[in-house]
Amino acid sequence: MKIRTGFGYDVHQLREGLPFWLGGIQIPHTHGALGHSDADVLIHVICDALLGAANLRDIGFHFPDTDPQYKGIDSKRLLAEVVRLLEERGYAISNIDSTVCLEAPKVNPHIPAMQETLAAVLRIPAEDISIKATTTEKLGFVGRREGVAAYASVLITKP
Repeated sequence: MKIRTGFGYDVHQLREGLPFWLGGIQIPHTHGALGHSDADVLIHVICDALLGAANLRDIGFHFPDTDPQYKGIDSKRLLAEVVRLLEERGYAISNIDSTVCLEAPKVNPHIPAMQETLAAVLRIPAEDISIKATTTEKLGFVGRREGVAAYASVLITKP
């Protein structure tokens, strides 16, 4: 069996009045992430980690922000396409471990809904998707509430 790991990192600016999408769900907040798509930073890092594990480049290569067809797109659609690319090459997703860095809003109450939403798209059990949340203790752009950052590591296998 072939076992591969992947890692993803992404950041997005936060802007007042935008919807805040995280882990495939909309979380009520005064600020949302700015991006070409729906700017779901958690889905973006998962996509990058999965693509990297399979040596398929990155999210920007497959879904460039210069392509108008991806303007405002639901990031769950991007993730579904990444899953298709992996399955096409014979890979299965074993688990995902992720961390979101954000001062506000509080992410922890939304984690179960995000896990269920992502599990449906990834076609894996929710128990195989770890989502953690932390602040940066008011340091840096996250601490100043200017942006959100996320990290993900994944394990994929091929028989």
